[in-house]
Amino acid sequence: MKRALLTLADGTVFSGLALGYEGETVGEVVFNTAMTGYQEILTDPSYKGQIVLMTATQIGNYGVTPQDAESRQVWAEGFIVREAASRMSNWRASQTLSDYLTEHHIVGIHGLDTRALTAHLRDHGSQVGVISHVDLNGDSLHQKARSAPTLVGRDLVKEVTCQNAYEWNDGTPPLLPSATLRSTPHPSSTFRVVVMDFGVKHNILRSLVDLGCRVHVVPASTSAETIRGLQPDGLVFSNGPGDPEGVPYARKTVQDLIGWRPILGICLGHQILGLAHGLPTHKLKFGHHGGNHPVMDLSSRTIEITSQNHNFAVHIPSPGDSGQPMGLQRFSTPFGDIEVTHRSLNDGCCEGFRGVDHPVLSVQYHPEASPGPHDSAYVFQQFVSMMKEQAHA
Repeated sequence: MKRALLTLADGTVFSGLALGYEGETVGEVVFNTAMTGYQEILTDPSYKGQIVLMTATQIGNYGVTPQDAESRQVWAEGFIVREAASRMSNWRASQTLSDYLTEHHIVGIHGLDTRALTAHLRDHGSQVGVISHVDLNGDSLHQKARSAPTLVGRDLVKEVTCQNAYEWNDGTPPLLPSATLRSTPHPSSTFRVVVMDFGVKHNILRSLVDLGCRVHVVPASTSAETIRGLQPDGLVFSNGPGDPEGVPYARKTVQDLIGWRPILGICLGHQILGLAHGLPTHKLKFGHHGGNHPVMDLSSRTIEITSQNHNFAVHIPSPGDSGQPMGLQRFSTPFGDIEVTHRSLNDGCCEGFRGVDHPVLSVQYHPEASPGPHDSAYVFQQFVSMMKEQAHA
């Protein structure tokens, strides 16, 4: 077994074994608390610029299945696990995790104390790290980690967005005993939806098709004028990687579209909507990454378990920060009043808001899951309801 090192920007070094493609990689190290879904995580464009640490002790035991990818390629900069399963047990799988990482040139490391690493990141915050199979000098790797760029201020959206607009027609397919996929009957297409691709996951697009939407995906640089020319019934601003303040052109476009058509913002799209309304964003200490994050719907006081992946958040202090019960909060902005609708039960972070004066629905978590629970799938139905209301207005 070939030795490998993980070195963080603060000089902490972890020794392990090489996994995946032989080489060296750099990125911000973040921990993900999901127990499954590693392939969907690796192919989530929101992980561009990040090295993903899985907190579950064994990863890879069900292999990799091409149909489960959430985008056109693997975007994570590197992968860290305690134990990478060498054998897979899954009738749908076509290759092992290690082979998959090698095929996609992803440098990984396993066999290290992931519990200690997670605790270190929790206590000291996410930070840049270097995984290397070829340079085993801790001091050398430390300098590389210190000199590497952080996520703050970087425009990673331009690296993951589509280059050309396209139509998406596939809904959620059922699994067949033959291990093939077929299209399922979906409701007749009623509403045309334009999705701004900041790093969109396929399951967002499938979820919209499942509800009868005709989906047109456009690059992140698309102007408001071009989008208006497409005459959609609704707009979706997708998830994506990095700092929302690093994509000012997207904020400008979103500002120009507020109030024109019903809007759904997801993850980075939610943060950009926040900026567009004049709300600040901030970087979290270690972010939210996993499929088990509890969120409260403040209007119904119900709890949903959500899938999350974000390092930044819309900065709206919770009433809970001052010892008051969490509840609905209304704020006036240059683009109309908004109401905070969802809060994280872990740290009180703003997890959603809606427009009071305009048809805007925005969530920080991932209602499409994949991986994760499906408690939040209703968000897409609420978006469709907004389009119906405007069509009948």
